Amino acid sequence: MSGHVGIVLVSHSATLAAGLRELLGELASPEVRVVVAAGTEDGGLGSSYELIARAVAAADSGAGAVVLPDLGSSVLTAQTVLEDAPRPGVVLVDTPFVEGAVAAAVTASTGAALAEVVAAAEEARGFRKL
Repeated sequence: MSGHVGIVLVSHSATLAAGLRELLGELASPEVRVVVAAGTEDGGLGSSYELIARAVAAADSGAGAVVLPDLGSSVLTAQTVLEDAPRPGVVLVDTPFVEGAVAAAVTASTGAALAEVVAAAEEARGFRKL
């Protein structure tokens, strides 16, 4: 595989995901593809099968991609997309949305392999703030 592991941000809110993508842009190297699949195709709140499918394809530059959903139906929709069209090297990760995305982006910036990026995102579940 080549390139850096990509990141797909799946959220009910385009505004929320865009803000997180902006943050990751400051923390991650430009080689890390951070692709947003947020809201519905008509701009509303929700999740879209088609937007997620396109984002997964766009995020993977050959090193794989992690898919990070926010909650509820975004998780279910992302699972369905990946079950319907399995892609080697694309992993749905159960992690807090912001903390997991930051950990994944920073780790991916080092050129780490997919397994390391997944592990970093999953470890974010235990991050303490205080």
